[in-house]
Amino acid sequence: MALISPHGSKELLPALVKEEFRKEMKKKAESLKKIPITSRESGDLIMIGNGGFTPLRGFMGYDDWRGCVKEMALPSYKNLFWPIPITLSVSEETAKSLSKNDEVSLFDEETDEILAIIKIDEKYKVDKEEECREVFKTTDEKHPGVKMVMNQKEFNIGGDVQVISQSYFPEKFKGLYHTPFDSRKIFEERGWQKVAALQLRNPMHNSHAYLAWIAIEVCDGVYIHQLVGNLKPGDIPADVRVKAINVLIEKYFRKERVAVGGYPLDMRYAGPKEALLHALFRQNYGCSHLIVGRDHAGVGDYYGPFDAQKIFDEIPDDALKIKPLPLDWTFYCYECGSMASMKTCPHETIAKIDENGNYQGGARLMLSGTLLRKLMSEGKPVPKEFSKPEVIEVLKEYYDNLEKKEKIELHSKADPELKK
Repeated sequence: MALISPHGSKELLPALVKEEFRKEMKKKAESLKKIPITSRESGDLIMIGNGGFTPLRGFMGYDDWRGCVKEMALPSYKNLFWPIPITLSVSEETAKSLSKNDEVSLFDEETDEILAIIKIDEKYKVDKEEECREVFKTTDEKHPGVKMVMNQKEFNIGGDVQVISQSYFPEKFKGLYHTPFDSRKIFEERGWQKVAALQLRNPMHNSHAYLAWIAIEVCDGVYIHQLVGNLKPGDIPADVRVKAINVLIEKYFRKERVAVGGYPLDMRYAGPKEALLHALFRQNYGCSHLIVGRDHAGVGDYYGPFDAQKIFDEIPDDALKIKPLPLDWTFYCYECGSMASMKTCPHETIAKIDENGNYQGGARLMLSGTLLRKLMSEGKPVPKEFSKPEVIEVLKEYYDNLEKKEKIELHSKADPELKK
């Protein structure tokens, strides 16, 4: 048996210009009109380039935007299943200056690097609120994904792209950043066919590790696939998360049963719809299953705790080849003396922990990245049952340094001489 085939294609379809032609393409790109793109758009562009968004060849036009938003289907790709629009926005002034078949360069507004050339197929306006209602199930701008969409420029442009660069990801996250070709090669070399992807945007606490161990029991291996793009303010930076995950993997996993990779997207926090997108591109990365736990890709109280699992039952059977591995809410149980889940643990009282991190009674210690960040940022002790000591040490170092930095910045405002 071979690895699972890519989404909507027999092979990966990268839009990345071959190495031998990149110098020539960069020279051409420098001579063209240049359009700035956001971090979210850059991540999407790189995924189109490396084959992660196979079979997309560029940013969506109006019909595909509309089909994706209303039906999760792309008319231009024979109504292929796709859950979240992949679009590129420009100002009204820029849109007026563009015509069909024009070629323009796309540069990352944060790094100033030219990443691609797009050939304009169309320009169009969309109803942003409609997109938010359909994708995020809310138009509340306190939702970070809604805010992202509402802040997009007035027009979208659609067209195929030629990707010249994968930005800083291959160098900054050397050995961690993977293209689908990289991950598939790893799986093939290890003889894996049944591979479960574990989506991570937080440091890996005991609940994440428990989910991974369960997946390893029923699959050939687990692919811990962590986001190295942008998150919302307050989330822990990628380099810190990478370090915390690595120390856990090093001591508590069998090396032949786990692979670790990173991907360049920004989080959209779209809950159920984003879980579907996560599954889709993990299929392109060669994974046969996606672990879907509690509140997958959620934020706040916008989604039910298991809505991201339920949505897989609502899509057509042939929408995706990859399948969800739905797992229940997991926690440490003081009565069981181990990690457990709602399906296995009969003890229903909630554990109480005092402000010094001491156990005060009850059974279930509910673990979450949000709670972990709260405890660490407030300098409160973290119960040993929450996460391995090696992980806590990495996070404590980060928060200690963050606190020092904030104090320096605070004093600098009062005394400008300290900035020198």
